[in-house]
Amino acid sequence: MQPLILLHGAIGAQDQLKPLADKLSDSYDVHTLSFSGHGGVAYDAEFSIAMFAAEVLAYMDEKGLQQASVFGYSMGGYVGMYLCKHHAQRVGRIVTLATKYHWDEATALKETKMLDAAKIEERIPAFAKALQQRHAPNDWKEVLLRTQQMLHAMGQNNPLQLADYSTIANPALILLGDKDKMVGLDETVAVYTALPNAQMGMLPATQHPIEQANIDALTWFIKYFIG
Repeated sequence: MQPLILLHGAIGAQDQLKPLADKLSDSYDVHTLSFSGHGGVAYDAEFSIAMFAAEVLAYMDEKGLQQASVFGYSMGGYVGMYLCKHHAQRVGRIVTLATKYHWDEATALKETKMLDAAKIEERIPAFAKALQQRHAPNDWKEVLLRTQQMLHAMGQNNPLQLADYSTIANPALILLGDKDKMVGLDETVAVYTALPNAQMGMLPATQHPIEQANIDALTWFIKYFIG
């Protein structure tokens, strides 16, 4: 079976993708990993898209995967596209869901406000507990802080400019949930339009959090596109 790597989103971990991995395991050699600092993985460097992409390559080398198709959720989709831009030969087809492609200072400021650990503890204690458990033994508050720093850096200098997508030849399927309030349709269509070999789809009854995604529809789209 052909290899398929599933990449999680910011402040997430590979365990969030297990329901999807289970549904795909009958058709693909499915791989998941957690980025540094996430899901209890040790870390000693600032978070960045380039570092996370390098970790995917290191994982592929460790597993003997010369090439793999990629599904990336949210930030995972951005990492996947970064790989397509800089290491196209290592990626077959790529599917992204709920990936925020447009970054500037205003966008970064808006998104980082949602990662305030003190406010999360006060307003959404159940989410704070889930983050603590997900990233243990790492400090979940430090994970949020480093993610904020990464997003601010992306707001200053977006690693992938819109023009970069026109140079990505990998077959791509760009997906967005119809009820996603975090990622805009305009920025998604802009990247879809720029990519020379892309398709686009809308997932019904799907909000931004991967736990609330329509997994059956997502599974169908991935199998349809990757084959």
